[in-house]
Amino acid sequence: MLLLSLTCSGQQIVRVLNTSQTNHLIIMQIAIIGTGNVGGALATKWANAGHTILLGTQDTSSFKGKHLLSNPNTSVHTIAEAVQQAELVLLATPAPAAIAVAQSLGDTSGKIIIDAMNVVMNRGPQGFSNTADAILANTNTKDVVKCFNTTGFNNMQDTNYDGVALDAFVAGDSVRGKDAAKQLAKDAGFAECYDVGGNDRFNLMEQFAFFWINLAMFQGMGREIGFKLLKR
Repeated sequence: MLLLSLTCSGQQIVRVLNTSQTNHLIIMQIAIIGTGNVGGALATKWANAGHTILLGTQDTSSFKGKHLLSNPNTSVHTIAEAVQQAELVLLATPAPAAIAVAQSLGDTSGKIIIDAMNVVMNRGPQGFSNTADAILANTNTKDVVKCFNTTGFNNMQDTNYDGVALDAFVAGDSVRGKDAAKQLAKDAGFAECYDVGGNDRFNLMEQFAFFWINLAMFQGMGREIGFKLLKR
């Protein structure tokens, strides 16, 4: 039996490094496109885990998240340059820009793209019901997965609730992409990253995100809530 529970806490949590996660770390070259709250939180976690972070921006001299350059293993580049050097790309821009951003990446052959965006209140890429399908239609890689979109950036900055780490979720047809996302979720401090299914579950992932948004914002529970999958 599976039970999805909601964990809630407003207490200050002390993060403890799980050394077992670092013992099998595969270092990746990661391009981060979108250096706001989500992109910034994951860039910091992954840099501190030892990955090389390539911030891709339109203006390398003035961009949101410039403080991220103080993280280890982190540098800034144009979007195309960051993607060219990377093996994996995280897209964390506003959803309406998904098509334009995807088209700005350059050659994505052989690269994994992780989509962390959501269509919210019908604000998304024109002609698509979710952002991952828009990315697939406007890049030349099929290794696109959806992950890190189902919770708030605060839960990426600190995944721990009273000593219990939250879980992450991933969807997509790409086995390579899901394997990479699962490792990166653990490197960011999530306990597990559960496989939700293939590309046909992209919309479900965005609905799950809106479920969190609904509780946090519209139902007044606040951002300090997160999901944990329990088994018995």
